[in-house]
Amino acid sequence: MQRRPVIQGLSTLPTLPKAITLEEWEAKAPLSETETRSVGVMKRACETRPLPSKFADTVELISRPATPVRRAASPAPRDGTPTTKHPHRLHPSQPITTPQQFHDWFALIDKSISHSQEAHFRQHLDSVSGHLSTCDTLLERAMEVDTDVERMMVDWAGVEEGGQSLQGACERMLEERDRLIKVTDAIEERLEYFQELEHATQMLNHPGDGLVVEEAFLMMVERVDVCIEYLEAHRQFRESQLYLMRYRHCLTRAMTLIKMHFVNAIKSVTSEVQRRMGDKDMSLATQNLLLYAKFQATSTALRPIIGELEVRAAKHPEELSALLGECHAAFFYARRQLITGRLTEEIRRMIVESETGAKSRSGPASIDLVGLTRSGCSYLKHMCMDEFSLFQAFFDSGEDQLYRYLEGLCDNLYDDLRPRILHETKLAVLCQVCTVIQALMVLDVHTEFDESLDDNDDERDGEDEGESDDDEEDEEDEDDEEPGIQYAHGTPTLRELNAASESSQKFPLQQRLRGRRQHHQLRRLHVGNLLEMILQDAQTRLVFRAQAVVQSEIRYYVTKDGDLDYPQKLLGAREQPYDAADDPGSFAQPLLRLPSLARVSTWYPTVKKTHWVLSQLHEYVKPAIFEDIAYEAISLCKDSLISASDTLSSKASNDNATNLDGKLFLIRHLLILKELTTTLGLEVQRDRGVDFSGVTDTLGSLIFNPLGGGLSGLRLPKVVENIADARLELDIALKTVCEDSISQCVAASTSPLSAIANGASSKSPSKPPFQVVQEFKSTAEREIQIWISKLKLYLNDDDKTVGIMLPPMEAKVVEAYERFLNAVTGQEAVELMTVTDVSAFVAKLSGT
Repeated sequence: MQRRPVIQGLSTLPTLPKAITLEEWEAKAPLSETETRSVGVMKRACETRPLPSKFADTVELISRPATPVRRAASPAPRDGTPTTKHPHRLHPSQPITTPQQFHDWFALIDKSISHSQEAHFRQHLDSVSGHLSTCDTLLERAMEVDTDVERMMVDWAGVEEGGQSLQGACERMLEERDRLIKVTDAIEERLEYFQELEHATQMLNHPGDGLVVEEAFLMMVERVDVCIEYLEAHRQFRESQLYLMRYRHCLTRAMTLIKMHFVNAIKSVTSEVQRRMGDKDMSLATQNLLLYAKFQATSTALRPIIGELEVRAAKHPEELSALLGECHAAFFYARRQLITGRLTEEIRRMIVESETGAKSRSGPASIDLVGLTRSGCSYLKHMCMDEFSLFQAFFDSGEDQLYRYLEGLCDNLYDDLRPRILHETKLAVLCQVCTVIQALMVLDVHTEFDESLDDNDDERDGEDEGESDDDEEDEEDEDDEEPGIQYAHGTPTLRELNAASESSQKFPLQQRLRGRRQHHQLRRLHVGNLLEMILQDAQTRLVFRAQAVVQSEIRYYVTKDGDLDYPQKLLGAREQPYDAADDPGSFAQPLLRLPSLARVSTWYPTVKKTHWVLSQLHEYVKPAIFEDIAYEAISLCKDSLISASDTLSSKASNDNATNLDGKLFLIRHLLILKELTTTLGLEVQRDRGVDFSGVTDTLGSLIFNPLGGGLSGLRLPKVVENIADARLELDIALKTVCEDSISQCVAASTSPLSAIANGASSKSPSKPPFQVVQEFKSTAEREIQIWISKLKLYLNDDDKTVGIMLPPMEAKVVEAYERFLNAVTGQEAVELMTVTDVSAFVAKLSGT
């Protein structure tokens, strides 16, 4: 009996590479409906597939194994049923006649008995043989199946290998298909930028009425703009330069249509307003309504298309800035036609109201220049603000053109006001004019500051509200959100614009494109730029008149009777109570008030004029110009004071009191000027110049001695710096006059000592030393008290300033007495007062 070979299991199959999933396969190779039905039919047919025909014969044998056949005894025949008797094979066919037949029959019987006894063994053997035969059959069938399975595995491996090859080919085909689709899409997307030209050309060739205000026209302009940007960035494309030129031509044509529509609309509105304003009985409110409200209503329809022109003009200034300029010019021309006549009449009315009707000199009629400036500038400011608001309703650019237009309006007042300012001779009037203009400009600055604060507050409030309302905004519907398109790369593509145009009924175009337009050039009007010309004229005239006053009333001032009536002026002012209302100096600028010397009526006229001129100029001219004028005025005033002091001192040369009054007069007014310079805070002036004296000497030496020295001794021009310090000059002059005053007091107090001190070499003094000391004491007591009393009178009892001058006087008196003691010899010197006693005596007289 053969052994059954071992069947290889399925676990010995080779490991296959990982393949794509069924979902990926279906995603990459989608089936149509017909193909899906075919696959279903094949699936149902495969589920009922029968076994191969070669295995049909053994189905019954495998399912029902054979069983041993048992020999059963024949059933006994029924009674009454005829039976056919068959002879038994053990029965002798013939009668036994011989012993040999008997032995043969007996051997047969014996063999039959033996056979009957071994029947169940044979039956079992037959059963085992049948089972063995069945097993052999099954083994053969299993071997056949194993062979078939091995053949199927080989075929499956071939199919698997072919399937993988097919799958790889399909995947490559899918990748190629995707690549081709991408290439096709890319080509199609690029071709869109070229194909848009036909659509734009068709629309521009049939403009029609009202085309520029249609949504399709604005979207066409936006697409053309995008195409231009794309072609400028991809100039390497074939015929890109030709298409770029054509697109720019289309854009220029579109912007020209916008310009023509805007100009015609402005002309139509202007004509209508002019026709209605021809009515003489029209009120001022109705005129304002026509001049501004009518244009404001028109701006609602014109603002979107002008915004398109402004955006394109900013991107393509070479081609489109002229069109935008024509729009500005048309707007300004229309406004100038409507405004100029009304403005001229209003200025004429203000001039008539300001005129007094009387001519005080051979010139224009005297008018209230300050009132005319105030009313005229205020009217111009409000008109310019209204014009600015109206311009802002139409445009987002054109600030330079706007200011030129507004300056042209201001010229109507400026041309009349400028000659009046230039002919004004009163500094007070010119200062008031500057005050009026600067007040309007300061209000303008405050308005700008307040608006900046409001903008910052709005931004902070917006941030706070945005943080607090984030959850609520997430719950709102998309329809209620703020419309706007956010592009991935900042600049939209044609496909993004097409998607935007599909949603045009939901979101208006201007709202969808609002995020791309950032124009904040016209946030507010700077009125100061418009009033700067008038202010400069007033300041120039003010400086010119101030210089004339400084020259005529300070430098060339001639002393009049009573100007040098000192100390009577001071004594009269001390006896009268001080009233600031009666003092002209109290009306000066707060910064220039001098509290320590408040009685301006006691000042010398040049000092009063200097203080008045500087107080007028301080707030109205530039600091550098003011410092120049202040330095010149203070320097000339100091010279006039020195001259007046000399005049006062020369009234009676033999009168010591008059000489002392002259010096104290100069000290008083120099202190006033010093305090004035300190209050003004005048800086050191540095004046740079070139010194050519060395070059002159060199040229002279070359002319008269051409062979001597050559160019070795050439002296080049030098840059020199002249430093002028008004405070330093005042300090030097003040120090000199104080020393002279102290020396005069000391000379008068020590006059009895001077004869002996100066004549120490003489052997016979005229008076005994003791008598000289007594005269010295009486004279010093009288002269020092007179000097201190006058010093306090001239310095308005300023103990601090007086106390500064006393110690030097005391030291000089003691020094003169010490020289006197050195001149006295012998016993007489011992009996005299010591230096310490004299120092105490003088200090007692000074009250220190």
